[in-house]
Amino acid sequence: MHAHSTQVNRPARTAAERAELARALADAIGADAILASEEARLAYDVDGFTIVKYPPDVVVLPRTTEDVVAVLRLAHARGVPVTARGAGTGLAGGALAEAGGILLVTARMDTILEVDVANRFAVVQPGVVNVNLSQRVEADGLFYAPDPSSQMASTLGGNAATNAGGPHCLKYGQTHQHVRGMTLVLADGSVVVTGGRALDLPGLNLTGLTIGSEGTFAVVTELVVTLTPRPETVRTFLVVFDHVRDAGRAVTSIVAAGIVPAALEMIDHLTIVAVEPYVKLGLPLDAGAVLLAELDGPQAGMDRRAIEIRAHFMAAGARSVREAKDDAERLLLWKARKGAFGAMGRIASGFYVLDGVVPRTKLPDALDRIAEIAARHDLKIANVFHAGDGNLHPNVLYDVDDPASVTRAWQASAEILEACVKLGGSLSGEHGIGNEKRDFMGLSFSAHDLAAMEAVRHAFDPDGLLNPYKMLPRRPACGEAMRPHGAPRSPMLAVDGEGPWI
Repeated sequence: MHAHSTQVNRPARTAAERAELARALADAIGADAILASEEARLAYDVDGFTIVKYPPDVVVLPRTTEDVVAVLRLAHARGVPVTARGAGTGLAGGALAEAGGILLVTARMDTILEVDVANRFAVVQPGVVNVNLSQRVEADGLFYAPDPSSQMASTLGGNAATNAGGPHCLKYGQTHQHVRGMTLVLADGSVVVTGGRALDLPGLNLTGLTIGSEGTFAVVTELVVTLTPRPETVRTFLVVFDHVRDAGRAVTSIVAAGIVPAALEMIDHLTIVAVEPYVKLGLPLDAGAVLLAELDGPQAGMDRRAIEIRAHFMAAGARSVREAKDDAERLLLWKARKGAFGAMGRIASGFYVLDGVVPRTKLPDALDRIAEIAARHDLKIANVFHAGDGNLHPNVLYDVDDPASVTRAWQASAEILEACVKLGGSLSGEHGIGNEKRDFMGLSFSAHDLAAMEAVRHAFDPDGLLNPYKMLPRRPACGEAMRPHGAPRSPMLAVDGEGPWI
């Protein structure tokens, strides 16, 4: 993704102060774990949300829980903010050191500590790459089910921070359904263990509370995750439709009939045009939409389920239905879906990936609304979605060298998020809120709701040192009012050096 970046104003430490902080951290966990040069800091000033840049004052790369404890104790004593970061693949600005301070990168905490095949769980450090865990247990007939499109790079700690999903969460669920327990280090350096290896432990569900908190409660240093048996058989279908509404009707009818596919993914016409030269599947460039559907489970009854789902495709007006003949072809079909974001560079110099959600039955209405917004702002929007659970990923395309095009893209993006909420949906399905959508939270939650969330956050981190300025709207400064409805509310709309409202 490409975007113009705006440096947001914030309190800055002097070079001498940064150097002194780096020396203190080096004394605590070793000089080889500290990155403090200008070049190193700039390498960490963005994550997958590249619209604003926030270089940290110092980067630390711990290897153990004890290292993290030492870092947080030092930071707490000095009142220095700490932002945890995994692979930096997040698309909502959740891993940006917006308040400066310490960027705690878990990339070196990448050990699979234990695999219990009989009881189907693993204990991992947060820097373990998602797909690496599934590869480790493949020979045992197991896998780790949550599969975000970034699974080749994203880490399990970051997945937990945003409650990541993926194409197969329709059947297998999001991250919170696959994490049994965690080891947490709180802002003051104290260690808390939540949940554990057992499936049901007494006490408050602090594991569930922490997942999705985007690093604002604690730094996760270990996770106990559930492993899932690999299905006996998998059937994958690529279905071409003349109109995107027909594909949407197929999704609705399949789910309404009680069929639970492992995945129901959709790409629209503009995405087909972008991705076909890359995957060379023979996708018709005049098609309105392509639906990728996957069934998995026991071999018994699979032929019947395949016949049933084919009937729904045809009843909705499918032009053609292609079934993968083997695993190699199955992976090729999936390449059309998982390569969609990377293909956007073929049709635009910049694109912004959104993450709204609508009820499945509202998919056609959402697409009509997105098309209207695109036309009004003179933009192209390519849609990729987890259609089975109504999670939309509109890719707003723009010219990075044209400031007017950039501005229109951000305005359109804001309108799309508002439209999703008005249709009964939500601001995010899996990317999280970060600083990208924090100032839209009032669209979904009342002031009392947000105050309750703030109170819970305060209970974990009373000084607000962990990943500050994320998820929840920032309060107006003394004497200021919140920005009026309809005006730019997010860092993605900050221009001319103006920072977020505080």
